[in-house]
Amino acid sequence: MPLYKQEHLQHISQQFRIYGQILHAELCKIGHINETYTATYEQGGVTVRYIHQKINQGVFKKPVEVMENVMRVTEHLRAKLRTNGARQCTRRSLTVVPTHEGQPFYVDEEGNYWRTFVFVERVQSFESVQTPEQAFEAGRAFGEFQNLLADLPGDRLHETIPDFHNTRKRFAALQSAIEADAADRVRKAKAEIEFALAQEPWIDTLLQAHAEGRIPERITHNDTKFNNVMLDWETGRAMCVVDLDTVMPGLVHYDFGDMVRTTTSPTMEDEPDVSKVRLQMPMFEALARGYVQATRDFLTPEERSHLAFAGKLISYTIGIRFLTDYLQGDTYFRVHRPDHNLARCRTQFQLVRSIAEQEETMQRFVEGL
Repeated sequence: MPLYKQEHLQHISQQFRIYGQILHAELCKIGHINETYTATYEQGGVTVRYIHQKINQGVFKKPVEVMENVMRVTEHLRAKLRTNGARQCTRRSLTVVPTHEGQPFYVDEEGNYWRTFVFVERVQSFESVQTPEQAFEAGRAFGEFQNLLADLPGDRLHETIPDFHNTRKRFAALQSAIEADAADRVRKAKAEIEFALAQEPWIDTLLQAHAEGRIPERITHNDTKFNNVMLDWETGRAMCVVDLDTVMPGLVHYDFGDMVRTTTSPTMEDEPDVSKVRLQMPMFEALARGYVQATRDFLTPEERSHLAFAGKLISYTIGIRFLTDYLQGDTYFRVHRPDHNLARCRTQFQLVRSIAEQEETMQRFVEGL
């Protein structure tokens, strides 16, 4: 990390209630959006780690509302865990470290919003699922997350990114990007554009069911990639769900669908060889078992009836988001190589095809749980 960043991060670290001396910090490359550092401190002869993170205000336009949501959610999670007699609560839910003024964030001289979390130790995350047991843990972790937040008191949470999973609006954004062709890339993505536009007849299925009152609004995570589940080093059990910026009102299908997208294929989400991309039924079955087991107390039959479809819809929705960003010149997702967003898009669309081929079998399995 460049020296000037170290000096700036030292200044940032001094704004929070951390007692000890910062020894060093490393840039954490996980995630597409926020700038994240793992910082090591010396406290009373032992080393302790924290996470310092700069909120991406290009994505999260109202960082104060983001942090209001994060505080309400994390405090409620810890309270519910304690009530339920859970052990190691600080490893089961993120803990926000306040500033010396008691605020959940610090605004630096350039107007950047910084927050600090206690580092969750002795856990690891994976970019892709390795075993059905891990898929089960992913389903259980996010299902329990939804279950614990089902009785969150108070006003409706802020929508930190309005219409985040609104497929119809994502579709409209894609159409606009195609028409504008701002980065002169439409010609390179003709096959992907053709596929995306051909799926329009079914993209409103969940939105219509919700509008008709057949499926309710819930509090959902909205970014249930497998690498947002921290697994215990020793037991492999899910300990903590992270990356809470998109926790807001939503449909359970958004969470389950994104789990299907990120846990059932043997590849990463930017796999260049799409022939390797496919939904593996054993992974789906393990995922569904974990999720349904954790949500049995509140999930309605109508919600369950759309779970298999959700995987196809969210894979498609993420795919057109990658495609739209590619056509606009890579302005949203961080890219690490040329045509990175186009590769991501192709992977998602191949998974859509694989899910469509197996959707009826998937839903029959869910109904039998």
